[in-house]
Amino acid sequence: MTQILIVEDEGIIAADIEQFLKKRGYSVVGIASTGEKALELVALHQPDLILMDVVLKGDMNGISTVQRIREHYDIPIVWLTAYSD
Repeated sequence: MTQILIVEDEGIIAADIEQFLKKRGYSVVGIASTGEKALELVALHQPDLILMDVVLKGDMNGISTVQRIREHYDIPIVWLTAYSD
């Protein structure tokens, strides 16, 4: 089963994405609202795919989080954002 990590700072959006994925047979290994938590979950689960928001809570945004992930892992990342810039 494909394991997916959701990195999204808006809890209701993250929960909606999680429900959507689970109904389609995917395994959601976790939800992170900060870059720091995302890094922890990536190290712990090494998911098959990461759905990443650009704007996150905490000190790291999605872009800096992805840079850190890519230093150590070769995991596909799909950007999710409401911002057009």
